[in-house]
Amino acid sequence: MDTITRADTFPRGPLFGAAALVALALVAAGVGRLATRPAPSVVGAVMERDLRFADRADGAILVYQEGVAAPLTVVTGQAGFLRGTLRALARERRLDRLGADAPFRLSAWADGRLTLDDTATGQRIELEAFGSDNAAVFARLLAARGKTS
Repeated sequence: MDTITRADTFPRGPLFGAAALVALALVAAGVGRLATRPAPSVVGAVMERDLRFADRADGAILVYQEGVAAPLTVVTGQAGFLRGTLRALARERRLDRLGADAPFRLSAWADGRLTLDDTATGQRIELEAFGSDNAAVFARLLAARGKTS
């Protein structure tokens, strides 16, 4: 008959200590994650504009304000960030089998955020996350008054 002596078992103290340390780390990570989230904005947008975009044969991007026939502005040149952002949103529309007719909503918020929402898919892009130069590309669209840039 085999008997297990106390010397053959793993000590319980270090085992409980290790389990407590893992539990403490998980709780601290959870609290830290919740504490660093920004508070939800209760203030509405200070400026919004519903926009549609169309490519022109020469590579320029025509920007239309929803409900207005004449272009709000024409973006020429590379406009890489603008093109990339619109391509990403258009890709999601294609994957969801949605048309290109729904506008994009560009919003400036009181706390300085600038967002682009796809009204068809519900996706939102926080534009300031890509840097102030890239966000400024879209900020100019909010300030545009029907001129060609």
